[in-house]
Amino acid sequence: MTFAWYGHLKFFHGWSLPLTIFLSWGIALFEYILMVPANRIGYNEEGYSTFQLKILQEIITISVFILFASLVLKEKIKWNHAVSFLLILAAVGFAFYDKTHS
Repeated sequence: MTFAWYGHLKFFHGWSLPLTIFLSWGIALFEYILMVPANRIGYNEEGYSTFQLKILQEIITISVFILFASLVLKEKIKWNHAVSFLLILAAVGFAFYDKTHS
């Protein structure tokens, strides 16, 4: 999803906006094909709440984004970005607290 949303900023400069949107949707479709069954398994078979599934998805997305922005887009992580990421990690731990202590 990260590449679908941000890859065009580096790789598809000369493309029209409609073509870029179409390509991005095609890339995003692949992630949806993986995420929908993963959410169903997590919810129905593993007992995660929808809140837990969402926050887990966010931490995965942000982790991938940090790597993408750093390695592909060559952006530097500033201290406030690092602190924000740590707070999100804390939120994940807090969201799963009841699952580990039940």
